[in-house]
Amino acid sequence: MEGEKETKQNDQNTLVNQPNSQPTTLSKNAKKKLLKQQKWEAKKAEKKAQMKEQKKKEGERKRTEWEEKLSSCASEEERLKLIESRRELRKERMGKRAEEKEEKTQRHRKAKEFGQNIVIDLEFADLMTNSEIHSLVQQIIYCYAVNGRCASPGHLWLTGCRGEMENQLQRLPGFDKWIIEKESQSYIEALQDQKENLVYLTADSETVLDELDLKKIYIVGGLVDRNRWKGLTMKKANEQGIQTAKLPISSYLKMSSSQVLTVNQVVEILLKFVETKDWKTSFFQVIPQRKRGETDPEELKRVDREQLEDGNEPSEKKRQCDEVSSTQQN
Repeated sequence: MEGEKETKQNDQNTLVNQPNSQPTTLSKNAKKKLLKQQKWEAKKAEKKAQMKEQKKKEGERKRTEWEEKLSSCASEEERLKLIESRRELRKERMGKRAEEKEEKTQRHRKAKEFGQNIVIDLEFADLMTNSEIHSLVQQIIYCYAVNGRCASPGHLWLTGCRGEMENQLQRLPGFDKWIIEKESQSYIEALQDQKENLVYLTADSETVLDELDLKKIYIVGGLVDRNRWKGLTMKKANEQGIQTAKLPISSYLKMSSSQVLTVNQVVEILLKFVETKDWKTSFFQVIPQRKRGETDPEELKRVDREQLEDGNEPSEKKRQCDEVSSTQQN
């Protein structure tokens, strides 16, 4: 009898401990979101393949043109001169690139001492899926690229960089050479001697950010799909006893949806303000038109004219920003 009881008990324990073999039923909203993600991934793969094919055709075209140019040479001497000319041109181009790279490096190093401190808080990775973390990594890439192009770049920080977030970042080519602060610690630990200067940027704050203060360290929450976690960054800042502020978006334009922006948009707005000292220009140059509500057409023309004067193509600028942030907007 005791043996039978023990066997039954073991069988019951086995059933209890077995993982649920039934597939988890997704909610209607989750299915919609998954379908949207799959469509985006398919579109991205298709676009990548098209760009690869276009690049291949362009390479073949240039190679054909070069071969035709060589074959049209009247003599061997003329042919050798043409080859040498091409080598000199390539050498000059490579030298220019090296010079630009060195200038960019110097700007980054100078920013570590004199630039505006901007922290991207990566401690929310455990609240996101791998695809959302991947989306955030893409935004971080964009932030670093935009900062590198600035005449007066900011001093960027990645804090709480660990786990899957760190794994995905480490897989980026050249990430180990990025001139950026990488901390596995939280910003509270890494910047504990600067706590009074920490300012968490959150749309839930009642304090409006009128100016940027070089003494302050502005924190941007690295969180994708914030609609699931409303008020999370504000709550975190309050619990840590640090200051909060929000961008003065409503003072300059009417958003078509919420005032929650992606990480790359917030960082770029801050960098634009450092450069222009003008919130309105910064918002119009960075925030995609689809996210803006009613906008004065004359204002759009003015901002686009300023972009063209700076050598930027407005439509391309907006397209780049949309590509980085397309997965998480609802």
